[in-house]
Amino acid sequence: MEQKQFISAMNQICEEKGISKEAAIEIVEASLAAAYKKEYGKKGQIIKVKLDEVTGDIKVYQIKVVAEENDLVNDEENNITEEDGEIKKKFNLDKNITISEAKEFKKEPEIDDEIEIELPSKTDFGRIAAQTAKQVMIQKIREAEKEAIFDEFKDKVGEVVSGTVQRIEGRNIFIDIGKAVGILYPAEQITSERYQVGQRIKVYILKLDKETKEASLILSRTNSEIIKKLFELEVPEIFSNTVEIKAIAREAGSRTKVAVYSNEEGIDPVGSCVGQRGSRIQTIINELGGEKIDIVEWNKDIDKYIQHALSPAKISHLTIDKKNSSAVAHVEEDQLSLAIGKQGQNVRLAAKLTNWKIDIKEEAKKKIADDAADDKSQDEELKADIIQEKKNKETLSKESADDKSQDDTKGKKAIKK
Repeated sequence: MEQKQFISAMNQICEEKGISKEAAIEIVEASLAAAYKKEYGKKGQIIKVKLDEVTGDIKVYQIKVVAEENDLVNDEENNITEEDGEIKKKFNLDKNITISEAKEFKKEPEIDDEIEIELPSKTDFGRIAAQTAKQVMIQKIREAEKEAIFDEFKDKVGEVVSGTVQRIEGRNIFIDIGKAVGILYPAEQITSERYQVGQRIKVYILKLDKETKEASLILSRTNSEIIKKLFELEVPEIFSNTVEIKAIAREAGSRTKVAVYSNEEGIDPVGSCVGQRGSRIQTIINELGGEKIDIVEWNKDIDKYIQHALSPAKISHLTIDKKNSSAVAHVEEDQLSLAIGKQGQNVRLAAKLTNWKIDIKEEAKKKIADDAADDKSQDEELKADIIQEKKNKETLSKESADDKSQDDTKGKKAIKK
C-alpha cells in the first residue's frame, strides 16, 4: 500500500469509529503481528510489530522473557508442580531467554525483563494469514470503538439524549445518538410504541456495558428516571430545584403519577409542572407517546399525601395504621371506580408513590342509612312543627271567638240600658 493510501485509510478508520490515531496504529500492528506469526512464526512465540506511520515500513520482533534455565525445556505448559505443591515456571525456548543470551541485546538484563529480538520483515502473506489479520483487526477495532464510547459517555449515564432509530434487528432497536449507537432492548421499550427507521426519539442512557456484543450503550424508554429528566428539561422550576420531584410511580406507556413539592413559599408546584394551559405537561406526554401523567402535591402529612395520590378520586376519610404503613380509604359509591382505577391501576400507582399499602372501602350503605335516618328525623320534626302550628292557630281562633262573644254580650247590655 502506498504511503498516501495508508494514511488515508488510517484517518478514515479513526473518523468512522471515533478512535484515536494511536489506537488505530496499535490495531494495525496487532493484526500484522498475528499474520506474521500465522505465516512464519511458531505457536508459542510472542510476536510484536512496530509500524512507521510516515513511511509505512514495519519491523518485526520476537519478545522473550529472561528466566533461569533448568533441565525441562521447550514445554508448552510452561510450569511444573513440585512435590511440595509449589508451582515453578519451566524454561520455554520460544518464550524465554537466559541471562547470558540476553546480554547480547541488553547490557545488564534481569529476571523477568522483556527482550526484543528483531526478525526478518515480511510483506508477503498467504490467504490464511491475511484472513487472520483481518479478523484480528475487526476485533481490535470493535474493542477500541467500545473503549472510545465508554470514555465519551461514562459521565452521561443517567441522562436523556435525543437519537434517531438507525436500524431494527428482530426486537432490538438500534439508536444513533451522535458519536455512538445504543441499543434499546425489548424490556426497555414501551409496549404500545412502534418504532420506524429515521424516527427521532428521546432515550435514557441506562448503563454502559463493555461485554455487550451489539453495543456498549444500553438505552431505556421505560425507566422512571426518564420522567424526571424530561421534567427537568421542560420545567425551569424543577431544573433550578425550586420545585422538587419527591416520588415517581410509573407503568410505562399507560400512566404515571408524579409527587412534587415546592421549596419556596408562594410557588404552586402542580401549576408549575402543568404550565400555562397545560403546555409543559403536554410536551412531556407527547414525548412519551400519549402516556397519561398525574401531577399531585407531596405532603409530609401522610393522610393528605395519600388523598392527593388517589386523585382524581375524592376520599371521604382515611383510616391510618402507621405501625404497618397501611391505610384504608373510605369513598362514596360514585367515587369507588375512580379511586380503584382501570384494573386497579390508580390505587396501585398511589401505593407505589406513597410506599404505603392502600385499600379502598366503599361507605355508600352507611351513608344511605345515615341519610335515611336524617330524613326521618327531619320529617318528624316537620310534622311536629305543623301540629304545633295548627294548635297555635286553633288557640288563637278560640281566643278570638271568646273575645267576640264578650264584646257582643257587652253590646247587648248597653242597648237594654
